[in-house]
Amino acid sequence: MKDPVHHDPIESIGEAYELMLERALEGLKTLEKKTGPAIHQLVDKARDTAVELEELSAEEADKLAVYLKRDLNDAGEYLTKTGGELKDWLGFESGLVKRELYGLMLRAADKSTLALLELKEQAAQKSAYHTGEVTGAGALVCDECGEQLHFHKVGRIPPCPKCHATVFHRPH
Repeated sequence: MKDPVHHDPIESIGEAYELMLERALEGLKTLEKKTGPAIHQLVDKARDTAVELEELSAEEADKLAVYLKRDLNDAGEYLTKTGGELKDWLGFESGLVKRELYGLMLRAADKSTLALLELKEQAAQKSAYHTGEVTGAGALVCDECGEQLHFHKVGRIPPCPKCHATVFHRPH
């Protein structure tokens, strides 16, 4: 990642995640058919831009693209299946989330957009979140003991503080 000396690495990865989300959402405006695969292509394009501009290494950008797609799929699946709101998916009061990130997630998961999304290829598989990966804001539940972890901004997933397990899912 560019300029690691002047930035906290966790904050830098969070900023890169948000920038990649922002770039993908810019492309969303021009799409006629807002399908899951089309949105994944926009995330891939944002990934490529981050590498071209030397904001991230290819390996870092690839990982962030996977994490971003997972988070968008999970939010979209939750909102379309439950009819709930983004704050419900987050698992805590949305005011605790960095305002810019919440706005980006809200734009990405807008119900009118989600109605057009075809995320069925992802819906069949439950999203797994693993220690060391990066996730956007929201709650994660430990698959072993049920402990909840709350992310108020983008961050790396630690082991479960209660049982030290390493696999999590979003509460639904």
